[in-house]
Amino acid sequence: MAAKANIVVDQGADFSTTITVTDNNGSIVDLSGYTAEGQIRKHYTSSTKYDFIVTFGSPRTDGLLTLSLSSANTAAIEAGRYVYDVNLTTSGGIVSRMVEGICTVTPRVTQ
Repeated sequence: MAAKANIVVDQGADFSTTITVTDNNGSIVDLSGYTAEGQIRKHYTSSTKYDFIVTFGSPRTDGLLTLSLSSANTAAIEAGRYVYDVNLTTSGGIVSRMVEGICTVTPRVTQ
């Protein structure tokens, strides 16, 4: 089951957050051989998506994933409430949802 975490993205600003991936026992997961992807959408069935840049910690054994968006990317997202999730895929093709939640994009004033 995915962890639940709500995030706030400031429109027009760089965004970054780091997630520590743990197993059901709370032990850090070795992410060697994994790939990851994450998206923001207005609602679950929306065809418009915004992809996170997902990077792994170094070494990958530290269980860290960083999700980021550039200021140009966040400027393109209309202010409002969205949903997001992040999936990990093993080298064997098994997909697991690591985290999901609400993404609130706050409007910018300075343009």
